[in-house]
Amino acid sequence: MIDNFPFKDIDPKWQKIWEEKGEHHTDFDSSKPKLYCLVMFNYPSGDKLHIGHCWNYWAADIWARFKKMHGFNVFEPMGFDAFGLPAENYAIKKGIHPAISTHENVTFIRNQLKRLGCMYDWQREVDSSQPEYYKWTQWVFLQLYKRGLAYQKDSPLNWCPDCMTVLANEQVLSDGTCERCGNLVVQRSMKQWFFKITDYADRLLEGLDRIQWPPNTTAIQKEWIGKSVGTSIVFGIKGSSETLEIFTTRADTLFGVTYMVLSPEHPLVEKLTTQGQKEQVQAYVDAAAHATEIERTAIDREKTGVFTGSYAINPLSGEEVPIWIADFVIATYGTGAVMAVPAHDQRDFEFAHRFGLPIRVVIRPPDGTVFEEGMQKAYTEYGVMVNSADFDGYPGDAGWKAVTEKLISMKMGGFSVNYHLRDWSISRQRYWGAPIPIVHCEKCGVVPVPEKDLPVLLPKEDVDFRPKGQSPLATCMEFINTTCPSCGGPAKRDQDTMDTFVCSSWYQFRYLSARYPDRAFDSEIANRWMPVDQYIGGIEHARGHLLYSRFVTKVFHDAGLIAFDEPFQRLIHQGIITNKGEKMAKRRGNVVLPDEYMDKYGTDVIRTYTMFMGDFQQGGDWSDEGIAGIDRFVNRVWRWAMQYKDVPIDQPGTFSEPVHRIQHATVKAVTEDLERFHFNTAVSRMMEFTNELYHYTNETPRDQLHGAKIREALETLLRILAPYCPHLCEELWSQIGNPNSIFHQSWPSYDESTLAVRTITMVVQVNGKVRDRLEIPAGLPQTEVEKVVVASEKVQNIIRGKTVRKIVIVPDKLANVVVS
Repeated sequence: MIDNFPFKDIDPKWQKIWEEKGEHHTDFDSSKPKLYCLVMFNYPSGDKLHIGHCWNYWAADIWARFKKMHGFNVFEPMGFDAFGLPAENYAIKKGIHPAISTHENVTFIRNQLKRLGCMYDWQREVDSSQPEYYKWTQWVFLQLYKRGLAYQKDSPLNWCPDCMTVLANEQVLSDGTCERCGNLVVQRSMKQWFFKITDYADRLLEGLDRIQWPPNTTAIQKEWIGKSVGTSIVFGIKGSSETLEIFTTRADTLFGVTYMVLSPEHPLVEKLTTQGQKEQVQAYVDAAAHATEIERTAIDREKTGVFTGSYAINPLSGEEVPIWIADFVIATYGTGAVMAVPAHDQRDFEFAHRFGLPIRVVIRPPDGTVFEEGMQKAYTEYGVMVNSADFDGYPGDAGWKAVTEKLISMKMGGFSVNYHLRDWSISRQRYWGAPIPIVHCEKCGVVPVPEKDLPVLLPKEDVDFRPKGQSPLATCMEFINTTCPSCGGPAKRDQDTMDTFVCSSWYQFRYLSARYPDRAFDSEIANRWMPVDQYIGGIEHARGHLLYSRFVTKVFHDAGLIAFDEPFQRLIHQGIITNKGEKMAKRRGNVVLPDEYMDKYGTDVIRTYTMFMGDFQQGGDWSDEGIAGIDRFVNRVWRWAMQYKDVPIDQPGTFSEPVHRIQHATVKAVTEDLERFHFNTAVSRMMEFTNELYHYTNETPRDQLHGAKIREALETLLRILAPYCPHLCEELWSQIGNPNSIFHQSWPSYDESTLAVRTITMVVQVNGKVRDRLEIPAGLPQTEVEKVVVASEKVQNIIRGKTVRKIVIVPDKLANVVVS
């Protein structure tokens, strides 16, 4: 009896050989076609990888190995997204310095990663918390600053009281909570650094049509960018030289404006509030500051507001309408002011009812329905303009353009485009991040640090890194106090660090030039190797990392650094792994760690099981019981290969036609499945093939096996299984006398002509009398023929209650069931 696969000896053996021979180091000068396969790099906020990480990493590696065997020069790097709140919070929890805890975690996780059997090019590892990396993150900041894309301003921002830092809009979940800690986010006005991602809104939209991304991901980005084409309208203010500018997509409703609404944070609120309304307005402004944006804009929330005492003047009708403030208007959306048309906007309708404000119909349905009296809800469709002076009778979808043209002639408005997207807030009031390379000088103002002086090092000593509501760097005088690069006088460094998404926005470039000391990346190499051919990661990054990376890549393109403007050509998202139906989480105690399973079953079994347990893009449910089946499969392959690897190649013999056919069918199916990331079904195909090989060898005496066909079938099985089980297949490939790595071999081909199943008509007798005729595949093994014959409904009707003594088979002609 041949033993099971000795993974405890074989796994480390091949990992050592791969490392010693540099098998996974990519030759960037190779003449083979390039293929850049990238998985989102690891976030070492804890000290261990769990199976959710491996789900991603193994899928990427299986696909990359598959493509390598198709002749591609594959680049598969790995690194660590090591700055940021999770890593800092972990350090605080453990009571040690983030630099120490992060280094320890990276070291531990790197060793785990090396056990996974992935072909990572460790010569090109990056760690975003190391000075040789964040020097270039600071350089990225300076490139944006030089191009007018980085600026500082006071603005109401998302503040997480628990993390004690500002969050970008993209880092606040739809329920108003922090994506990192889950606590409720509030608004706070602060001076912050922003990147002008809004300058690229149109190009970010256009680029989505040129990349192969999942439709739901592109839909998320399109919705987040939120392009709206409409009209800017200027309203005068009664008794004031001030004006109010608003944006609307429904200029055709301008004659229906009965009041105006400002956000509580609007800069004109204080100026427009009359003396008699000051107390009420101030109380409302204070209350609004403690409500989240999600709460303020909730559709089903009761509308609140207060009158400022001032009036706006409709530019076309000349009518004076009251100006209110209400918290459902957000300062950073549009102009922070809206014209309210309650007859044709449901939110405005509810507000008008709440405060007894007029409702005037200026759009009627095309059929002429009149509904001014007792309106139950707003009519929001495009219809026909009425009660609109010279514009009566215009269809609404044309009327808004006619109204806009009139406003242009009056210099009171014009065609305009508005976006939901807001500029990217990148300042963070935390310690563990890349320092912002800016100096503040009383004489010179804001001064960028010269590139030759990078990196601005993060101080590691004498810093109380616990969050206090302001940056910990603000209390480190040795860091803060510096000399102005412009005038040489005393100055202060910027006290904030950068959002960790800045670090990850460009890491795909650094992998290509990981050891370059003088440049962030080599443009010539980047132009040859990018965009990334296959990117793999979670859909939760659609509004953050994936959007930011696209933005920074476009900036690099405009700066003349690269010839392309999209970072990732093809994108795949992984599904979620659950454990007995529940999402894995440390707080639930159901996180699965791969190490103990690799110790028990070996890496190849866990790689294969993880990919087998569900559709990669849909997710799967972890089960300890399920591993046993894959363990049996892997060991069956090992035992069959070891038993028949020495059959003489020149030994003549018979070979089963079904085996030959299923061999080619399996190669075809596995090839198609791996191209589509259908890893689970590919495993099923290989199991079926293995079963057929066992059946053939069990039915055929060893000295009658067809030696050349046995070797062909074995090598075929090993090559298609190799991406899943690299250690097992390398060992067996070596055992059968092949000198080079199995991954230097070509992926097996298949012959379409062999896939067509030739059928014959099998005459079925019972005790010598013809009872049925069955169409069955030619060459079907006798045991399979017996199963088909006995299952025949006509045969069953005759033999029911009788004993089958034997079944006589004349291959491909006749079957006689003998019963008594």
